[in-house]
Amino acid sequence: MSAGAKKIPAGHYLFRDGDPSDAMYVIKGGRLAVTKSKNTSEIILAELGPGAMVGEMAFFDGRPRSASVKAVKDSEVICLPFKSLHAQFQNFPEWCKAVMRTVNDHLREANMRIKALEKPPGEEDLFPPHTINKLISILNLVGLRYGKPSEEGLVVPQYTLRNYTIQIFQEATHKMDKLLQGLNDIGLIIFENLTEGRQKIVIVQQEMLFDFVDWHNEWLFKKEQDRIQIKEEELKILKALLHFGQKLILNDKGVVKLPLKKMQDESMKELDFLVKVDDVNSLIEKKLVTDKTTDNDNDGVYITFIPSELEKITPKWDIIYKLKKITR
Repeated sequence: MSAGAKKIPAGHYLFRDGDPSDAMYVIKGGRLAVTKSKNTSEIILAELGPGAMVGEMAFFDGRPRSASVKAVKDSEVICLPFKSLHAQFQNFPEWCKAVMRTVNDHLREANMRIKALEKPPGEEDLFPPHTINKLISILNLVGLRYGKPSEEGLVVPQYTLRNYTIQIFQEATHKMDKLLQGLNDIGLIIFENLTEGRQKIVIVQQEMLFDFVDWHNEWLFKKEQDRIQIKEEELKILKALLHFGQKLILNDKGVVKLPLKKMQDESMKELDFLVKVDDVNSLIEKKLVTDKTTDNDNDGVYITFIPSELEKITPKWDIIYKLKKITR
């Protein structure tokens, strides 16, 4: 990270919640919003203008970003890398450094208390952005390094997983247990509480867990305008397309041509829910399938799509929504 001016177009992020911290910024022009994600929405915590500073709290403790910052309109900031600032900071009197660190710690503690007070009774923020990926990665790492093959799958040693979770990655065991229960409920692992505090942990679909983390991590770090987000109701439509697409013949490019009226007529019988012709409109807008076309010979409306492409994303979004329900 080098010092100097940096321009941020409107709608683009300076940094995101959970990103590594390596600099603070002074706003030279424009306007920036400090935001936090909540479920599928984004809440604006503050808006800052010229002369304000963002990202400064991590200077003292190096923690990841605790919120996202994006440009409300075309903006410009001055980047102040921590590496250069730390060299200058060493020349400050010890009493001054102690005061600044104490003020910073108090601000972080106050922010955490305010956040806790703002939550509805009984609501616990178990899984903020990136935490699911982190916990699954811990499970994958311990399973790959210490797991023992069995007829059921890869048996993960309970106490090794616990040590990695608490000591190395500094995550709470109740979070890991909640996630394990969720993965068990959707069939990716076997998780059972046995007698005397013992647990049975068996990874059944490790390849899927690795694939999910790689895909989800890439998706989280994409620019907002490049993300394709699938809504839960769209997930049902994707599954329907794959169901009916499997019955069709692929052309030499791996594309199928699906008659929408036929899918509508047969969906209730085969899937127990109705898929209407216009239900694919949002997927067309997201360019996951082609525009509707009319086949004059057969008097029908069609779309075309590549099943193998939909198969890459559908199971991942299925995991996301199932875990959301289970880990609330």
